[in-house]
Amino acid sequence: MKILFVASEVAPFAKTGGLADVAASLPRALAALGHDVRLVMPLYDRVLDNGHQPRPAGQITFELGGRQITAGVGRLDLESVPVALVDVPDLYHRGDLYGDESDEGLRFAVLSVAALELCRLGDWSPDIIHCNDWQTGLIPLYLGTRYAGERRFAATSTVLTIHNLAYQGKFPSRTLGDLGLLGHRHLFHQEHLTQGWLGFLETGLIHADMLTTVSPTYATEILTPAYGAGLDGLLRRRADHLVGILNGIDETVWNPAVDQHIPHQYSQKTLWRKEWNKRQLLESLGMPYEEHAPLFGVVSRLVSQKGIGLLPWPISGVLESTNSRFVALGSGEPDIEGRLRWLTDRFPGRAHFVSGYDEPLAHQIEAGADVFLMPSQYEPSGLNQMYSLAYGTPPLVRKTGGLADTVHHWQPAAGTGTGFVFENFDEGGVWWALNQALEAMRDSTGWKRLQWNGMAVDNSWGARAREYEALYMEIGGER
Repeated sequence: MKILFVASEVAPFAKTGGLADVAASLPRALAALGHDVRLVMPLYDRVLDNGHQPRPAGQITFELGGRQITAGVGRLDLESVPVALVDVPDLYHRGDLYGDESDEGLRFAVLSVAALELCRLGDWSPDIIHCNDWQTGLIPLYLGTRYAGERRFAATSTVLTIHNLAYQGKFPSRTLGDLGLLGHRHLFHQEHLTQGWLGFLETGLIHADMLTTVSPTYATEILTPAYGAGLDGLLRRRADHLVGILNGIDETVWNPAVDQHIPHQYSQKTLWRKEWNKRQLLESLGMPYEEHAPLFGVVSRLVSQKGIGLLPWPISGVLESTNSRFVALGSGEPDIEGRLRWLTDRFPGRAHFVSGYDEPLAHQIEAGADVFLMPSQYEPSGLNQMYSLAYGTPPLVRKTGGLADTVHHWQPAAGTGTGFVFENFDEGGVWWALNQALEAMRDSTGWKRLQWNGMAVDNSWGARAREYEALYMEIGGER
């Protein structure tokens, strides 16, 4: 099949979160199955700052909302997947990938139209256009309006993946003119237009042929008011076109046996080397190493959704009553960063917080920690818990979304389970799960079984890509 994958970020070129990892891994996995896959993303200045130098691949010009858009096209490759980068410096050279300026909607409308123009000018007819999040939510509508007469799109079907429903791309109704869609007001949510706004994600949910999200549990959760972020009614109406497919992990990147970011590679057979990684991690952060002292780790965006704000009280209790250590890496809301700094100040040498993002350190925490903490309020898929399983680092998670689908509570008598799962989103739930983990660590034989259970789980993209392949073929046949 010919598959066009359009995303606002793709690792390693530009990344703010899990979308970039998925946008890099899924297309490569589909290409490995024999499909003709092509990727389109913006050429941010960050791509250049990260040391990538796209090859010039021409220029495209088109009209959008009365504005003439001229975009250069750069070319990079992800193994066998060609990546086209849309270069409009006024729109994409801003330091950050996303912002709150008045033309934010235009930035990603241009990406959407440019992706379709590249197909048209290249005389390439995709069977599937796979859109991702609000930034590409207008593509199904553009396909049915602006490009309705294009023969090369006559058999094209669209898939829109929701990576996080909370981010919806809402803009004032007057934005319709900038989008070149004034003549298609009737195809937007009418009540919301009357209220003075429109939503890119909402529009995509209305018009895409198939909707997916990144775990089966999250696909069920978002049909409810508690998790639907105001779109649950629309999603319930389209529930027969909504499926949940778990994300996977790139085993060439997140694999302790080959990981170049960690000082000591290891596998199930050499799991004892994991302790060497813990020692080196602690010493690199200026923390004393003590054999058998538990180490709890966090790598996360520091936003309320992630539940990291719940940690200081239960972690301080653990640090007071045991010889445990705590290491956190992340950035985000000042209040949450402040709470983690408070832990560091209160327990010098026992707690450490690094503000920001550091890719090698993220790998070192996964490899060096005994338990990885993900107490999310909601989590569409989650990737770090899958990384943790692969690294023999049992995850401690709340039972929600992809966490519920991938981590199963440790049952010591049966020797089953892969981590520690709690239900109530509160400090008490975290405290209970931390004590479950500490109790499990007292049994060295059981702990090794728990680690092995996690390392044996196949969370690779190979199986997940086949699920997408089946979905593409199903909706392609419908058209």
